[in-house]
Amino acid sequence: MKNSILLMISFFALMVSCKKKEVRLIDSPQQGEITMEVDESFASVSEALTDRYMALYPGTKINLEIKKEDFAFLDLLKGKTRVIVMSRDLTPSEKEAYKKETNLDWLPAKFAADAVVFIVPKDSPRESISVEEIRKELTGSTKNIIFDGTNSSNLNFVAQNLSTTPDKLQFSIINGNKNIVEQLNKFPEKIGAIALNTISRPYDPESELLRNSVKILKVIKDNKAYEPRVENLANMSYPFSRVLYFLTNEKYFGLGNGFIRFSCTQLGQIVVSKEGLQPYNIFKREVQMR
Repeated sequence: MKNSILLMISFFALMVSCKKKEVRLIDSPQQGEITMEVDESFASVSEALTDRYMALYPGTKINLEIKKEDFAFLDLLKGKTRVIVMSRDLTPSEKEAYKKETNLDWLPAKFAADAVVFIVPKDSPRESISVEEIRKELTGSTKNIIFDGTNSSNLNFVAQNLSTTPDKLQFSIINGNKNIVEQLNKFPEKIGAIALNTISRPYDPESELLRNSVKILKVIKDNKAYEPRVENLANMSYPFSRVLYFLTNEKYFGLGNGFIRFSCTQLGQIVVSKEGLQPYNIFKREVQMR
């Protein structure tokens, strides 16, 4: 009898201990630790947003991992990461897989307008490139356009924008957006394709150095030239403008959804603006004159 009582007490103690461990594993918007994976093209704005969020909520830790866009999506489906950033639309089969694996509807949380920009060496005589020229270059054999790798957001987005797929395009590769900028002068006939966010921070010395070392080409569409300026991202007139959005596999309002909500509300949108990108959610300001 005595042994039975001791056994029951031990059993209940074990149950209570397990429940306590379960509670500790559930994070909240103000406390916990998660992993977020982003393509290198979005690293700057993602870092700025996560740093700001963690400063506001010291009990949180968002581990930012750089991973190609396609692989980040696969990790999200496998539960290896809680939040990812994407720029292209998912295909019907990808949306189906997302629904099946996460049991969530595809609801992109849009937070910024970015762009793929085309660059040449500083001393290049070229000032612009047309959408049709880009298409011809990518379907020809010269491989004159340099991307930051396969499975990357820049390549995925340009292919989708041209109504094709990356496997049908011909291009050169230099891994990393910054590396393309830094090495482009070695290839005077080539054209680099990078994310605007790589060089968009207005007052950041590194961004300024990268920005000033190359020439950003205007893109011509329908006989009109467009620069990747914020105003042209706002109305999506720049031909390779794109909207950045979050996806999560989080089924409750935890740290992942808390961070996403922050990024899409006013404080987060101010961070996006300071990155030199166009905030997706624009808040009206009321000024009282006295």
